[in-house]
Amino acid sequence: MADQKLKLGIPAGSLQEATAELFRRAGYRLSFAPRSYYPSIDDEEIECLLIRAQEMARYVQDGVLDAGLTGYDWILETGADVHQVAELVFSRSSLKPVRWVLCVPEDSPVQSVHDLEGKRIATEAVGLTKHYLAKHGVHAKVEFSWGATEVKPPRLADAIVEVTETGSSLRANHLRIVDEVLESTPRLIANHQSYADPWKRSKIDDLALMLQGAMAAMGKVGLMMNVPKSRLPQVLAILPALKNPTVSDLADKDWVAVNTVLDETIVRHIIPRLKEAGACGIVEYPLTKVIE
Repeated sequence: MADQKLKLGIPAGSLQEATAELFRRAGYRLSFAPRSYYPSIDDEEIECLLIRAQEMARYVQDGVLDAGLTGYDWILETGADVHQVAELVFSRSSLKPVRWVLCVPEDSPVQSVHDLEGKRIATEAVGLTKHYLAKHGVHAKVEFSWGATEVKPPRLADAIVEVTETGSSLRANHLRIVDEVLESTPRLIANHQSYADPWKRSKIDDLALMLQGAMAAMGKVGLMMNVPKSRLPQVLAILPALKNPTVSDLADKDWVAVNTVLDETIVRHIIPRLKEAGACGIVEYPLTKVIE
């Protein structure tokens, strides 16, 4: 059905390059032209639009887009009614969730959210912050921040609610975290009507599968080797794996081939032990996708 198009939202800003890299690992070539809001992708059935993550869920809810990538935080902030297809744990600088945190100046007397009763809080996530305060029974004035939120305390606000990955920007601005408001990860979301359409649902699910496969492969490598059958128990005892390693017979009946997947960080420790245990012809190879 070449005439059909899936309208897909790509998050602009901090997640843009990380998204392009994830798509590349998943097998899609996603590229951005200067001053254009229409990224190109090497799939004639997908039409991309560059949209701020903060607005993505609303446009997907309204059917302007069939699907898109945005943070769980912005789904909650906008209150959008969308179908969450898949969670994709990646960010601009790490493979960890981002956190929305309540912060105050290092020398502030505030020790808990309850100390902010009647105070002023600046944030880009007004809805999330109000919901958080209501949950704790605290009444405070929440103001929308247009940016540079970290510099507002103490003169322009008593506290802020800000997103962080590493906390380095907060520390640089002499801010102290009082509490975590929300942990958020990117999500692939879909419009309900679009997801009910068989062709679009298949296209979205295929995309989700490949993106999740690319995520699963990050930080992992494949390892294959030849092992004498007499030494196989010792070799298998060394190998961690997603599941049991694959063991295959070789032309020489006294030898087998062993293939497995493991975390890249432990390869340098594992390979010398494998050689000592009797493995040879050890080959490490990169992975782009792991589909379970």
